[in-house]
Amino acid sequence: MKSELTAKQVAEWMFDELNRHGELYQDTVVYEIAKKFGKQFTYENDNGNEAIRKDALSAFRKMSKETVVWERENRYWRIRKPGDAPGREQSCRQVDARELPLA
Repeated sequence: MKSELTAKQVAEWMFDELNRHGELYQDTVVYEIAKKFGKQFTYENDNGNEAIRKDALSAFRKMSKETVVWERENRYWRIRKPGDAPGREQSCRQVDARELPLA
């Protein structure tokens, strides 16, 4: 008998996909989750957009806490880079060369 899918399995798949591709766009992954795991792992949010179920997203955050950042403006996750600010959410703003440390 096929075992029941869990939010943790969805999160593990997301983490694997992110590591494979280096980035993971929310608009794309929500449809992939519905197709691969079933619509029970997605929902329509207050803005009318499809979203990832909160328990799956929470499991993903826990397993990727130190290695992944969220680019809010473009709605995607990516692997943390050495120059990233502390915290999960990052800004995609352009950095002025005067802001960079001297070598």
